[in-house]
Amino acid sequence: MKLHDQKTAGIHLVRSYEPGQLQVGETQLRASCLIMADKLIDDWRPQNIADLTVEDLQSVLTLEPELLVLGSGPRQQFPAPELLAAVLSRGVGCEVMDTGAACRTYNILASEGRRVVAALLL
Repeated sequence: MKLHDQKTAGIHLVRSYEPGQLQVGETQLRASCLIMADKLIDDWRPQNIADLTVEDLQSVLTLEPELLVLGSGPRQQFPAPELLAAVLSRGVGCEVMDTGAACRTYNILASEGRRVVAALLL
């Protein structure tokens, strides 16, 4: 599914997504990643929601987002409550959705200038 056709200067946006791969700008990704407007981390460790640990979320929190958009794969799956609590206790909002919806939501928020991190499980 194509998500974004026009280029917004200076920020990383998801241009297309299908299960197992996505395109951020001109970069094709086939593994889980973290995306911010000014940063792309293409080797985020967890591969599915069951792999997600507090340490994985700590690496997200070091980016100092105001909001975390967690793409849980092809369908919405929530992580363990203690994992969400680790994010929320730091004053960071967290939304969990399927990865396609997370890509679309991230693009909107990043285009608005919000300090958002998309943590996408592919």
